[in-house]
Amino acid sequence: MGKGVAKVLAGIDDQIHEIILLGRSEELGKATIREIESSSGNKKLSFVLCDLAKLSNVRDVINEIQSKHKYLDCIFINAGLGYAPKRVETEDGMDPHFQVNYLSQFMLTLNLLNLLENSENGGRVIFNVTRGGEIFWDDIQMKKKWGYEKGIQQAMAAKRMFLVELHDLYKGVTGKKVSFIGFEISKTVWSNQIAIIPAPMRIMATLMKYLGTFISIEKCGEIMAPLFTENQEDSLTRSGKFITRKNNEFIEITEDVNILDRDAQDRLWKISLELCADEKTARIAADLHNCLR
Repeated sequence: MGKGVAKVLAGIDDQIHEIILLGRSEELGKATIREIESSSGNKKLSFVLCDLAKLSNVRDVINEIQSKHKYLDCIFINAGLGYAPKRVETEDGMDPHFQVNYLSQFMLTLNLLNLLENSENGGRVIFNVTRGGEIFWDDIQMKKKWGYEKGIQQAMAAKRMFLVELHDLYKGVTGKKVSFIGFEISKTVWSNQIAIIPAPMRIMATLMKYLGTFISIEKCGEIMAPLFTENQEDSLTRSGKFITRKNNEFIEITEDVNILDRDAQDRLWKISLELCADEKTARIAADLHNCLR
């Protein structure tokens, strides 16, 4: 989905958009840059090597982006692990789905908020999320009962709680307007995840593709592009909401009560900071709570 959004944004509005791609493969990242440059004519693309399974690498990426850019108009929180045959742990000792699909993105977002605040077009964070999911409070790292689908769903619930809390923190604050939007694509996107799933699942997915169940990453980019380019006022009206797009319009999805629970949000926030174990991230979080809430 990230590649699809990048391809569309690179080619619209007379190629004015500068795009930074993050990925864990330098070879694939640079190949994607060449592909998008060729198809769009936009030469304002760059790639940053980023492995979300390593918090040390996330810190390096934050420093690199901060050193090269004075502002960001938007961050697309999209990267994530899908199918996995068994439970493993990251070098930080965590479940990969929780760390890659949520925690590293929590850390990245908090540390780039200042650049979003500097945007003249209205900074925004668009979260690729799906409905459902729950936080396994007594087993967040899923050591007792693991399942890749449960891991994905837990991370989705965590991201939605995070965006709602960020919205509430920024709401009504003069001079610091950033919007936080959760978006669910209404159809399944045909992506490179297909290559890593077991053969029976891959065959079924291929059949479903020909039946029209899947859409391309480019179509996904076309659907989502307005969220990245609309004016600040329109973006702020969507902030804190969970939405999708049907019949050429964005509609709100009713959020689960457990996601909107303030005590649960604060509990997850505290756990996330402890797991990040990063002084700068903790300081940013403290400033948000002390100055904005």
